[in-house]
Amino acid sequence: MSQSLLKMWISFAGMGLMIVAIFSIYLSRYKFSNGIIKGVTALFAYICMIVGGLIVAYVVLSGPTGL
Repeated sequence: MSQSLLKMWISFAGMGLMIVAIFSIYLSRYKFSNGIIKGVTALFAYICMIVGGLIVAYVVLSGPTGL
């Protein structure tokens, strides 16, 4: 597997984590009424958002790869 292909899959993982974060934040704000479940879901969502953002930032800031 080339370095470019590996970076592509890593960026997909980062974007996937951001999508999971969006749905988790939606669930925690509008669907759950229990405070503990809301807090745990929101914490999970924000962790996913931070990790996904760091992954995407790494892929973007690491620059282009060779062929």
